[in-house]
Amino acid sequence: MFAVLLLAAAAKTAAKHSNSGEIIIVLYIVVFGGLYYFYLRPRRQKQAAARAVNRKVEVGDKAQTIGGFVGTVVNHSDTLVTLRSDSGVELDFIPSAIARKYEPVVHESTDDDPKEEPKEQEGDK
Repeated sequence: MFAVLLLAAAAKTAAKHSNSGEIIIVLYIVVFGGLYYFYLRPRRQKQAAARAVNRKVEVGDKAQTIGGFVGTVVNHSDTLVTLRSDSGVELDFIPSAIARKYEPVVHESTDDDPKEEPKEQEGDK
C-alpha cells in the first residue's frame, strides 16, 4: 500500500514537472518564431530584392559573372545570358550566374591645374 502511494506521489510530481517543461518549450518556440517572422524573414527578403535588382542586366550593359568574367550583354532571355568579351568571344551563362552590372571605377583628379614638371634639385646639375 505504501508503495502504491509513493508511486502515485511520484506520478503527480512528474506530471507537474512535465507541464512546466512543456510550457518552457512552447515559450521558446514562440520567441524564436517571432524573432524569425519579425527580424530574419524581412531581412532575407530585402537582401533577395537587392540581389535581384543588382543582377538585372539589359542588352548593351557590361556584366560580371560570379566567376569574375566581365563582358557586354549581347543577348538576354529567361534561360540564357550571352556575354561578349573584349576579344570577341561570346559565352552563354544562366541568369543566376550574373553577379552584378559591371561599372568600372573612374578615378577623378582633384587637381584642376595641369601637372607641373618636377623641379631640379641642386645636386642633380
